[in-house]
Amino acid sequence: MAAEESSPLTTHVLNTGDGVPGTRMALSLHRLDSNLMIWTMLSVGTTNEDGRCSALISREAFTPGMYKLRFETGAYWESLGQTCFYPYVEVVFTISDPDQRFHLPLLMSRFSYSTYRGS
Repeated sequence: MAAEESSPLTTHVLNTGDGVPGTRMALSLHRLDSNLMIWTMLSVGTTNEDGRCSALISREAFTPGMYKLRFETGAYWESLGQTCFYPYVEVVFTISDPDQRFHLPLLMSRFSYSTYRGS
């Protein structure tokens, strides 16, 4: 994974049902190869005790294009002894200005989720 200080893309997960961070959730970052129309995995990570994953990609590797963050929500809920409706969540987004910073939170419960673009 990229160095935390230089990563232009960060995320955090909040378990809104319990009001706690989504800790130890596996996730992966992908970029769409627009020529082949396939996703290429760029990095994998796990949220920390605060539900954050900060070092997703280096500034140099962050180029304009379409990306997705895949959150392994099913495994997270299973680790808590619970079931959920969504086994994973994929958030697809477009980067046109990679010089900006992007923060992409996932707010979730066992039966719903939402996200937004932070900075």
